[in-house]
Amino acid sequence: MNVTPRVKAILANYESDNPGTKANLARILMQGRLGGTGRMVILPVDQGFEHGPARSFAPNPGGYEPHYHWQLAVSAGLSAFAAPLGMIEDGASSFAGAIPTILKLNSGNSLATEKDAPTQAITGSVRDALRLGCSAIGYTIYPGSGAQFDMMNDLRELIAEAKSVGLATVVWSYPRGKGVSKDGELGLDIIAYGAHMAALLGAHIIKVKLPTDFLDLGEAKKVYEAQNIPRATQAQRVAHVVQACFGGRRLVVFSGGGTKGEDSVFEDAKAIRDGGGNGSIIGRNSFQRPHDKALTLLSGLIDIYKS
Repeated sequence: MNVTPRVKAILANYESDNPGTKANLARILMQGRLGGTGRMVILPVDQGFEHGPARSFAPNPGGYEPHYHWQLAVSAGLSAFAAPLGMIEDGASSFAGAIPTILKLNSGNSLATEKDAPTQAITGSVRDALRLGCSAIGYTIYPGSGAQFDMMNDLRELIAEAKSVGLATVVWSYPRGKGVSKDGELGLDIIAYGAHMAALLGAHIIKVKLPTDFLDLGEAKKVYEAQNIPRATQAQRVAHVVQACFGGRRLVVFSGGGTKGEDSVFEDAKAIRDGGGNGSIIGRNSFQRPHDKALTLLSGLIDIYKS
């Protein structure tokens, strides 16, 4: 692997990390069709935990079988494959070395009813990630939840352990709970705040949802308006979220959300690219399509980021 100057510059932003962690970040950044560009497209398949098997895989029944997703990520030339323990275990031997993997260490489910204090169970370990040859661990936090501090305390310990053995960390930062309004979950001030928290907690790669122009917090709204922080376009909002992650010194990828039309996926990618984001982490919008259409969509997405 001949690391490009662009990737070397990104790695230099992680000043405290050991060579093992930087090597694993480099593996993700140098993988697939976007290798060396500083951009990424990652396939996450944790939706079976979050939404249930039928909601996740019935639109494309091949997706019930874990190897389908492994092969999709490899065939499409993606940067990494992220999933919970069982799905990574199921293909770990067959696809060893084929693509960098991210072991998702916590998960929620749609049977949980707590609205004010949503949380997730820890379902894997750093030791599991090492055993399975993963390049990184993944973990979700819910800023605004009544359980947010417990989640952050667990994440602190997991990040410290992962860094000590040379693994990178991807943090899903999804604000929700009693401290955030429903509109605020996608509000620009809240998304940027959640992304900044992930950076402060030590994340190497930060995953957030694309923000709207809504502002949820009164005190923050005063500052956004007084300082004329641009938020009219999606690209401007992406740029602000990236700015919130240490002025762009941390990698930021954006969620694809629920299934939508190809044009909408491509418009989102153009805004992420133009706003300086590092790419997409796109699950249902890819694996819920028939295989050939999924490959076409992912190829088009990669072409946008390469342009």
